[in-house]
Order: sequence, then structure tokens, then C-alpha cells
Amino acid sequence: MALTFFDVLGRKFVSRSIPGSLELTELLMVVVIFAALPLVSLRGEHVEFDSLDPYLPRWVRTLQQVLVNALVGVGLLALGWLMWRTGGDFASFGETTAQLQIPKYPFIYGMGVMCALAGLVHLALMRWRVQHGEEPREGTAL
Repeated sequence: MALTFFDVLGRKFVSRSIPGSLELTELLMVVVIFAALPLVSLRGEHVEFDSLDPYLPRWVRTLQQVLVNALVGVGLLALGWLMWRTGGDFASFGETTAQLQIPKYPFIYGMGVMCALAGLVHLALMRWRVQHGEEPREGTAL
């Protein structure tokens, strides 16, 4: 936020922006979003539409949660694997950002690891739901 704030101030008042500020902002957003993904998954803080939940029987909601966690878990593991491969490609080609020449592959690898970790969280939540029929309480070890 501070970087963007000072970049805008520089553009408005001095007619100069901070070199590479857009690149840095993009990379920092990647770090923040993907670093939080496993924790957001663990706490169940994703956006969800639950307007029909009060009208569904408990077993249907349990089945729904098991299926959703299974699909999301497998999808995130697959996405993590694809990102890991892409990170390898970026590393071998020497891909860097345009202005600051920051290597991109560490960020792609990090995205892959965090997606895979979030996928494992969803699979653990699925397993918990199958065994216990409910969501784990805060602080419960999966």
C-alpha cells in the first residue's frame, strides 16, 4: 500500500513514478494472496453461497461438503503441480520481470507450493467431515 501511495504521489506532484513499482506491487500481491490461501482454506473463510443450507437435511450438507472439499483439494493439487512445472520452465528460460529484472520462478514455485498445501488442507477437511460428520472446531488438529 505504501509503495502505491508514494508512486501515485510522485506521479501527481512530481510527474515521476517509482521505477518498477507496478512490478513490485504485483509480486507482493502474489505473495500475500497465495501465502494466505492455505489458512483461508483451513478456516473455511472462502466466499460461499449458503442460502439453501437451512432447508437441506444434514446428510445432504455433509455430502456436499465432502464433495466440494474433494474437488477443490484435487483441483488445487493439480494447479500446484502445474505451477511447479511452470516455475521450472521459467527458471530454465531465465524469465524475469521487464523493468527490475527480478526472476519470476521463485514466485511461481511459491504459488505452486501454497496451492498444493491448500489442496492438502481441503483433503484433510474432507477426511475429517467423513469421519466426524461435522466441520472441525477452531484449534482442532486435522
